Amino acid sequence: MSDLEKSREFFSGDFYATKATGIIIEEIGDHFARCSFDITRNHQNAYGGVMGGAIFTLADYTFAVSSNFNQPQTVSITSQINFIGMAKGKKIIAASRLIKDGRSTCLYEIDITDELGTKIALATFTGMKLNPAK
Repeated sequence: MSDLEKSREFFSGDFYATKATGIIIEEIGDHFARCSFDITRNHQNAYGGVMGGAIFTLADYTFAVSSNFNQPQTVSITSQINFIGMAKGKKIIAASRLIKDGRSTCLYEIDITDELGTKIALATFTGMKLNPAK
């Protein structure tokens, strides 16, 4: 079984992200994940834009996948999201980047775009490793 298949199987237990929001893991690597969802009416606000909560859920899930797959169990202790623009495409994509990997904490940046390359949001997550490596 590939790492991508293993990660999809393990994180399928996150029912809100995978079932309610429809997020899928597209790519997995060392401290890296790319996740996405296809925009449906369920993701849209009253004005037809993608709801900020759906975008944040994608960022949070991408952080969880990249900081927990083949890593010590990690939880978010702080997060911040800056909304930059509205999606013009039909798919929202989040890609993580590890900024700092300390003994007990880590810092990730999550870029959120659509499939056309439109910048939608930028999020940062600080994580705490519950069982850090000694």
